[in-house]
Formats: sequence, C-alpha cells, structure tokens
Amino acid sequence: MNVPKEYKYSDEHVWVKVEGDVVTAGITEFAQNELGEIVFVELPEVGDTVEYAEPFGSLESVKTVSELYAPVTGEIVEINEALDVSPEFVNQSSFEKGWMIKIKVSDTAELDKLWTAEKYVETYSTDS
Repeated sequence: MNVPKEYKYSDEHVWVKVEGDVVTAGITEFAQNELGEIVFVELPEVGDTVEYAEPFGSLESVKTVSELYAPVTGEIVEINEALDVSPEFVNQSSFEKGWMIKIKVSDTAELDKLWTAEKYVETYSTDS
C-alpha cells in the first residue's frame, strides 16, 4: 500500500498534502482499491465551503457510490477538472493525477486531528 509519509490521512480514507494554509486532498490508494474502477467523480465548486468530517462530494465506482468527507474546514480554491473526463485517474494515480480538491484551511488546528502515515498503515494495512 502506497502511503506517502509526508502526507496526513483521515479515518475516511482521504489523504492531505499540506502547503501553508492550503491543502490538496484525494482518496487513498487503499480506498480506491476497495471501491474498484471509478467511473464518476462529483466535486464541489470553487468558492464553496466545506466542513470538517462532512460530505463534500461523491465517487461512483462499478461497485457502489461513496461519499467523500472533508478532511478540514475551509474554502474550495481549486478542483481537479480533469476528473470530469478522466475519473480513472483516481485509480491510476491517486496521489498525483487523481487529486480532487484544494482547500484554503479555516482552522489549521484541524490538521492535528488527521493521522500520520504510520497510523493509517497500522490501522488499514492488509499485509500480515
């Protein structure tokens, strides 16, 4: 399981790359493996506000539809528009081409609620 150590993770399988007061977020490799082939991604609009642990969009796979939960509270400053035409980027490259949103964080203390890579792996690793 690919879990970059420099990122933070939510218990809802969202990864977060912190760059100042803006975070880039997407779903983890573990999550996209569980969901299977992603066929549609629904994201908020630039300028929308998201709330920590509240739904901000959804993913549709060949297996199911799953809600996406915000890793922090803040304003959407960018979305990955490439996912409109290429939702498969989430499966092919969840940490690079498959990123979903960029959020200007309202309260950076919320970042402390997120997990380290080590805790995420410890909690969700299927390796024995």
